[in-house]
Amino acid sequence: MTTIMVCTMIALLLLGFPMMVPLISAAVIGFYMMFGGMGNMDTLIQQMMAGIRPASLIAVPMFILAADIMTRGQSAERLINMVMAFIGHVKGGLAVSTAASCTLFGAVSGSTQATVVAVGSPLRPRMLKSGYSDSFTLALIINASDIAFLIPPSIGMIIYGVISGTSIGELFIAGIGPGLMILVMFSIYCVIYATVRNVPTEPKASWGERFSAVRMALWPLGFPVIIVGGIYGGIFSPTEAAAACVMYAILLEFMIFRSLKMSDIYAIAKSTGLITAVVFILVAVGNGFSWIISFAQIPQALLEAAGINDAGPTGVLIAICVAFFVACMFVDPIVVILVLTPIFAPAIEATGLDPVLVGILITLQVAIGSATPPFGCDIFTAIAIFKRPYLDVIKGTPPFVLLLILAAALLIMFPQIALFLRDIAFR
Repeated sequence: MTTIMVCTMIALLLLGFPMMVPLISAAVIGFYMMFGGMGNMDTLIQQMMAGIRPASLIAVPMFILAADIMTRGQSAERLINMVMAFIGHVKGGLAVSTAASCTLFGAVSGSTQATVVAVGSPLRPRMLKSGYSDSFTLALIINASDIAFLIPPSIGMIIYGVISGTSIGELFIAGIGPGLMILVMFSIYCVIYATVRNVPTEPKASWGERFSAVRMALWPLGFPVIIVGGIYGGIFSPTEAAAACVMYAILLEFMIFRSLKMSDIYAIAKSTGLITAVVFILVAVGNGFSWIISFAQIPQALLEAAGINDAGPTGVLIAICVAFFVACMFVDPIVVILVLTPIFAPAIEATGLDPVLVGILITLQVAIGSATPPFGCDIFTAIAIFKRPYLDVIKGTPPFVLLLILAAALLIMFPQIALFLRDIAFR
């Protein structure tokens, strides 16, 4: 049965069907083979509907809506200007500013693809004009944007939390340390690159200009305060924080900055609705598929065949990292989380691993895979936005991927990088 399901998925993917079709087709075939007919199909449909029933998923469309409003408004530009005012003049400062801007915008959007658009569009021309190669610039943008998957809010963490039953609030807080660590690693590499290539520096901003940039960015900086401060302080649940972010984004862009008009609401709502529909269909189909493979005890058979059950905690973490990293090189991150998390659940429970640490590692791996050839989704976002050939986009990615793999290794060796803030906030 497993072989037939896998072959069905691969064949439909090769034929160009969207990911939801191979998933549901494999689930229906598995259901038919297990129960000998289609008469009880209501059971599979109920499992699919159960996948989108958790209240925590309400946060997903709201974070998408908030990110869409900010991307079309002035929030991203103001955050970028503030970062540039302080570090744009140092060696490699423009590249470091790009990485830092991706981190800041990730802290208000939770979407890697929104970050590619919001930060990459204004900063790529400036980096090219300053002497950075296009391959380095594109690789920096798509890989630094993946920090948005770790810095709260993170749509990937929400999906993992719903599937695994892990606290989304704890996942959000635990992602801050690894996200900042990766920012530091990228910044060091950017300084080294600029020094070796002798890239010119930007003019130094005066303290008056810096003060003005900070003042202009104060309102957008309220987003991480709402999300992290609200959850940490016990004021909001993650879902309530998402709703507060939407209201705050509307307040900023429509009333304070006046960068958007009421006529823009239709386009924003339509974009958010389309993205949300895709996400929720994938979640529903993925839950049905996960129920089928769990009912058939396929995860236990696969783990036993691979010897992972006897590998110990470190071995299980390494196996998880490899599996999620490789899978996200070919498949959408949300689908990978939905399919692989239940497969590894028995091994995670048997070895007593902290589900929050596992969630951070999984989130990091899907972030790496999203920017890694051949089919990382952020690569194709960059191709569409910047109108560059595939080979140009992926040419500069290897150093950043190696840094991200090093970050994963450090998390396995030193889990307190992720768990330190979580333990302070929730223990």
